Amino acid sequence: VLQARTTCQLSILTVHPLLYGFLCGFQVAESVLTVAYENGVNLFDTAEIYASGRAETVLGSIIKKKGWRRSSFVITTKIYWGGQAETERGLSRKHIIEGLRGSLSRLQMDYVDIVFANRTDINTPMEEVVRAMTFVINQGLAMYWGTSRWSAMEIMEAYSVARQFNLVPPVCEQAEYHYFQRDKVEVQLPELYHKIGVGVMTWSPLACGLITGKYCDGVPDTSRAALKGYEWLKEKVQSDEGRRQMMKIKEITTLAERLGCTAAQLAIAWCMRSEGVSCVLIGVSSTEQLLENLEAIKVLSLLTPELVVQLDSVLGNMPHSKKETRH
Repeated sequence: VLQARTTCQLSILTVHPLLYGFLCGFQVAESVLTVAYENGVNLFDTAEIYASGRAETVLGSIIKKKGWRRSSFVITTKIYWGGQAETERGLSRKHIIEGLRGSLSRLQMDYVDIVFANRTDINTPMEEVVRAMTFVINQGLAMYWGTSRWSAMEIMEAYSVARQFNLVPPVCEQAEYHYFQRDKVEVQLPELYHKIGVGVMTWSPLACGLITGKYCDGVPDTSRAALKGYEWLKEKVQSDEGRRQMMKIKEITTLAERLGCTAAQLAIAWCMRSEGVSCVLIGVSSTEQLLENLEAIKVLSLLTPELVVQLDSVLGNMPHSKKETRH
């Protein structure tokens, strides 16, 4: 279901341009989605919290306008933060059902392909979560359900509950994955991939832009880290750890130039190579950025075992894993 129409064995998805609350305009959003779809992208991700629901509204309006066959693409959304009221957030049966129906209304769709639980909820029993997800699937509101930012133990608990009560288990986990965030995707989740078939949809392959190299010589005035509300990102870049990471990115950028690709393309391809990764989420704000990122598919073939070892040597953070990644 996550297979792209490209020659790559993995799907690349573009996140709508309202992901972080930036409203870049309907026309730009339409252009990005159109170019993505025409270049083989077949999965679009959103969430009820993105821009307080406007992201789903814009995404649904564009898809309806384009008239694309519903069977030709995958839509995923995430449920947890739906509103200000206590009953409008969390993973209670009430909010999962009402939240998903709200998302479908904004998307102008009858169903989503995957509905994700957008974090765990300590106030809701796991059985209630799994039963509610099974209900929305049985009602035809979603094809599958998955988890986002759950631990391997929590995913296994949901799977066990599903098997115990003959319910629908989760099929996918959304997890942060990039050069500096590796343990979960490379060590913990592969075990679940082999044991119960849970795949991984990764996000933030460029670590909020840190991996592109644009912060290697400071914080540009036009960058995200210079915006109000992203002081945490600027502090991260300027911290001791951030400066060490930027030194490593400089080395990797030089390596990417020798390969004839950009640092961003190399980073996305590096994410795609990992075992169990079904899809790499990318966020773009222009068609030019999208087309550049899609070229990562061609870079994947350049990631030989020797090159991966070289990258690991620069990063110096290779986690201990029993499984080898595919090349």
